[in-house]
Amino acid sequence: MASLNTQSRKHARKLQIRPLAGSLLALAIGFGVATAHADDALPKLPTKTPLKVGFAQTESNNPWRLAETRSFKEVAAKCGWQVVMTDANGSNSKQVSDIQSMIAQHVDLLVFPPREEKPLAPVVLQAKKAGIPVILVDRDVDQSVAKAGRDYITFIGSDFIDQGHRAADWLVKATGGKAKIIELEGTTGASAANDRKKGFDEIIAKNPGMTIIASQSGDFARDKGRQVMETLLQAHPEVTAVYAHNDEMALGAIAAIKAAGKQPGKDIQIVTIDGTKGGMDAIAAGELGASVQSSPFFGPLACDVAQRYAKGEKIPTWVKVSDRFYDKSNVQQSMQYGY
Repeated sequence: MASLNTQSRKHARKLQIRPLAGSLLALAIGFGVATAHADDALPKLPTKTPLKVGFAQTESNNPWRLAETRSFKEVAAKCGWQVVMTDANGSNSKQVSDIQSMIAQHVDLLVFPPREEKPLAPVVLQAKKAGIPVILVDRDVDQSVAKAGRDYITFIGSDFIDQGHRAADWLVKATGGKAKIIELEGTTGASAANDRKKGFDEIIAKNPGMTIIASQSGDFARDKGRQVMETLLQAHPEVTAVYAHNDEMALGAIAAIKAAGKQPGKDIQIVTIDGTKGGMDAIAAGELGASVQSSPFFGPLACDVAQRYAKGEKIPTWVKVSDRFYDKSNVQQSMQYGY
């Protein structure tokens, strides 16, 4: 959840903001862009109450998405929002049509996590043309089609490449720099999956004793992760480590490893990303090695960004969320952060 590519990430101004707190810095937003985009500025956002806000969720089949949706429901009254919510049930076309319906309803603001980078980029331009400002959360869109600061206000989310780096660094240390790794990738085409793979693979490539022997999508889903892991275990019985792009796939992998008669956490080390309650319980049980948090609590941040934008403040093109890290050394005292 493409996102900022390597070059744009190098040059993007990053702002560290912790969930529920922090302040935004004013950065200049450039409009010297291609003719197709240069004839109009970003749409304005009224300061009225209530503000009609469209939130188009990708799916609701895992704890992370449920926590994200709950975050917006809980902040609505405090922020003075009347929220229109939809659920795409894992379909790009459904999410696009959901957003198009919100545009037709003339919502004042659109907030959504794009399921995939390329299919959701054009609808951002449609919203802009209709005069509706957009905030993207969790995942980004293809920057060659729709660009933050030009076509939508900002992207609020984690540094997915850094998450991959942190997961790989832990695995290198945990395995003494020697491992045969199966990588369970997230949804194909999602910015989170693209960048978590990129970050992890970059670090592994620098360690000659670490080898990725298989890499396949589990679509960020527990049962799909289990199925993929079962198949890859049969093809690669020599595996000694697993990197899953999210906790749900990691938990599915744990089930597959147990079914194969092996011990997760001993025979096979596992590292993942999310920080769900289920993942943290698995760390406490010694089956999962570590999880890099990826916070789903975007409601308060989106409210803060929208209010500042409505007042005329210039918003950074990337509002970066700081993520915690959980392993056996701190998981027991960090359980309150699970979801």
